[in-house]
Amino acid sequence: MMSSKALSQLGLAMRAGKVITGDEIVTKSIRSSEAKLVIVAGDASLNTRKKFRDKCGTYQVPLLIGFDRESLGASVGKPERVVLALTDQGFANLLRKTVSMTSEVEYIE
Repeated sequence: MMSSKALSQLGLAMRAGKVITGDEIVTKSIRSSEAKLVIVAGDASLNTRKKFRDKCGTYQVPLLIGFDRESLGASVGKPERVVLALTDQGFANLLRKTVSMTSEVEYIE
C-alpha cells in the first residue's frame, strides 16, 4: 500500500514538472546539483545501479533504489523507466519520508 502512495506522489511531481527521466539528463542534473533525489529501478542492471550510486555519492545527491521499471514508468505516465530524478526539494522530502516506511525499497541514502 505504501509503495502505491510513493508512486502516486511521483506522478504528482511529474504533473508539476519536477521529474526528469533518462540516463544522460539525470546524470547532467546530478552534476549541476539540480537533482534533489535520484530514483533507480530495483531491477536496473548492476552497472547502472553502481554508476548512479557512485555519481550521487560524489555529488551528495540522495539516491533511492527500489520499485521496478514498469511501476516507475507507469507512475509518471511513460513506458518503462530505469532512472528518474526529482528536481524539487519538497517532493524529494515527501517521497523519502513515504518510502522510509516501506520495505519495498532496497537502498536509500
